[in-house]
Amino acid sequence: MILDTISARRDLLERSKTVAMIGASANPLRPSYTVFSYLRTTSPFEVTPINPALREIDGVKAYPSLDAYARERGAPDIVDVFRKPSELVAVVQDAIGAGANAVWFQYGVINADAIRIADEAGLAVVVDRCMKVEWARLSGGLSTSGLNSGLITSRRRPLP
Repeated sequence: MILDTISARRDLLERSKTVAMIGASANPLRPSYTVFSYLRTTSPFEVTPINPALREIDGVKAYPSLDAYARERGAPDIVDVFRKPSELVAVVQDAIGAGANAVWFQYGVINADAIRIADEAGLAVVVDRCMKVEWARLSGGLSTSGLNSGLITSRRRPLP
């Protein structure tokens, strides 16, 4: 199912605990590091980097593949993807094989075939959205910047 509303994305985030981040980077200048670091330190998610070139990021063990992660830790709730669009079909197939519940394609990470395959496999699919931004929006992190959160309340929701 394609999650194209804020309420659908909020429901996904509220029911999720683990995030496997494909393409997480140890380079603080890369968006995949910023998102990893932010979610790890300001959200309730257990965020794990998936990158064959790394052993760890900020003391968190990195896994060389989604399969290696799933063998050791079980299926992730969300697979957050920072990869080239040409690589997404393989990423989705790996996510399905690992038993993931959802695939989250970051800004600009779009491949129609991968989206269709994930949707047809029954995964929740978020396309062209940043998990960091959505979490900040839903947890009140954007309100201090004066940004429209898309919520119709002035009260913060309690953290899960």
